[in-house]
Amino acid sequence: MIRILLVDDHPVVRHGLRGMLEAEPDLTVIGEASSGLQGVALAVETQPDVVLMDLRMPGGDGVEATEKIVAQAPGVRVMVLTTYETDRDILRAIEAGAAGYLLKDASPADLADAVRAAARGETVLAPSVASTLVRQVRKPPPPPLSAREVEVLKLVARGLTNAEIGKRLFISEATVKTHLLRAFNKLDVADRTAAVTTAMEHGLL
Repeated sequence: MIRILLVDDHPVVRHGLRGMLEAEPDLTVIGEASSGLQGVALAVETQPDVVLMDLRMPGGDGVEATEKIVAQAPGVRVMVLTTYETDRDILRAIEAGAAGYLLKDASPADLADAVRAAARGETVLAPSVASTLVRQVRKPPPPPLSAREVEVLKLVARGLTNAEIGKRLFISEATVKTHLLRAFNKLDVADRTAAVTTAMEHGLL
């Protein structure tokens, strides 16, 4: 039997997953956790074969929990199961040591097969997630932003206008625009929102 631990803050989701997985003759759910911290403690205590980990939960997110489980219970395979598939979420999870990344719209059969593959030591990725990783590997990272460009983008992320940013940093509005244009060029984007999003995806903010 493949022993599974469910980590998700929604009881209805855990109930549905348990029903789906235990309909399979070779899968059994040995525990449930409603937060990242609780998931780490249970994984270390019960040593399941596979942990199905949600990404966004109160009490520590799934990436932090994955990192801790991989460090404290090396034999346990952690597979992210989430509704989120932003580049940043995917990269953070894989870098934390996740053995797979599936979306919650996966079919019961695909989910069961993914759990079996993870238990065998294979890496399992939803097709859209695999495409994202390939794109990220092929695309070179942007050049580093200057300290001032980072400061300006952080204030943009907080919703400040160019004039407000200028007052906050004691520089002219024209200088703020210059820093933003340089950041746009480095990040290969055309507007403020895309600049902030792209900088966050690459860990520059």
